[in-house]
Amino acid sequence: MVKTKRSQAEFVGLMASLMAIVALALDALLPALDVIGRSIGTADPTENQLLIILFFLGLGSGPLIFGPVSDSLGRKPVVFIGFALFILASLLCVSATDLQTMVLGRILQGIGLSAPRTISIAMIRDSYSGDRMARIMSFVTVVFILVPVIAPASGKLIMDSYDWQAIFYTQVFCSLLVCLWFWRRQPETLAPVNRKPFKFNLFGKGYKELIKYRQTMIYTLISGFITGSFLVYLSTSQQIFERQYGLDESFPYIFAGLAITIGTATFMNGSLVMRFGMQRLITLSLISFFAVSLTYVLLFPSGDNPHVSILLTFFGLQFFAIGFLFGNLRAMAMEPVGHIAGIAAALTGFLSTLMAVPISTYIGHYVLGTALPLFIGFSICSFISLLLLGVARSEDLKEWRLKLIRSKA
Repeated sequence: MVKTKRSQAEFVGLMASLMAIVALALDALLPALDVIGRSIGTADPTENQLLIILFFLGLGSGPLIFGPVSDSLGRKPVVFIGFALFILASLLCVSATDLQTMVLGRILQGIGLSAPRTISIAMIRDSYSGDRMARIMSFVTVVFILVPVIAPASGKLIMDSYDWQAIFYTQVFCSLLVCLWFWRRQPETLAPVNRKPFKFNLFGKGYKELIKYRQTMIYTLISGFITGSFLVYLSTSQQIFERQYGLDESFPYIFAGLAITIGTATFMNGSLVMRFGMQRLITLSLISFFAVSLTYVLLFPSGDNPHVSILLTFFGLQFFAIGFLFGNLRAMAMEPVGHIAGIAAALTGFLSTLMAVPISTYIGHYVLGTALPLFIGFSICSFISLLLLGVARSEDLKEWRLKLIRSKA
């Protein structure tokens, strides 16, 4: 348990660092996608997108292994296994000479990093619950957001000074530093009495247990739609700003500025969630997300890109709303399932990623000469999410009425 303010600050920093390696593996590579594509024999921008999208596939499928194992062996050993796989996969990427090898390396990188990412969420749930958990998740995400702010610029600097392979070596070095810090300073959060023997039918039992909690399933589905729409931006941002707008040199700084909008909202969420609660913030943010994306579609239906300042304004408003969604959605999904935090974090992460990958792949194929399909995707995903949220709220209202009737009886 994290008790003191000082240990809480270090806990937040360490959990954020475990997640930040994921952001580094994603965002530092963005300026190099075209260069890597030419090096491995592909110039198709939709194929280059696979280096981002399929990384997420590994990131979402890996927890199915690491989550249950962490409930059995404890959280710390699983983190070390994940980092070891990530390092080996990074070396495979460095030696890749074709798209298939590079994609395989990226999938394995995602699987490896799914361990520290999933376990960090489980360790937070081991230590906190309710709005306090959402608050800690917000602070963790704020620190985590600092990496996307500097990663693209760092990746471009490394590539310009050396080559694209040096980006992977830098990721390996940073992962070793975080792993050392984790080994020396973070105690195990899963008490031996709460550990469960690993069984092959654990996934089936965990899933059957998970689907009993309507709140968990609905917020996981919403998370899948929001993550899917945001993943389209991640995989096409380099294509939009460098190819459509010709802003090759400015792209890392544009990406950093937009990341700051997410970080600002997430930082504000850490305080506002204690005052207004997760549900209200999720509702307002989803409405804003939908309204902004629909406004763009209505203003620019022809597909002609507006001036870059207008595009950045819309992106900034979108991502400010997203900053209130990521941590709160995950916290709401995990809230009822603290007794199976490891398998729950694995399954919810897998389900949301399983949705996000095909959503982003499909929409990304249309983002070739215009950013309009991106905002159409934002609109559709946020509208469906609002419908799901309405179902959740109506069911909660029914339960509240039933409890009121029973109390009066």
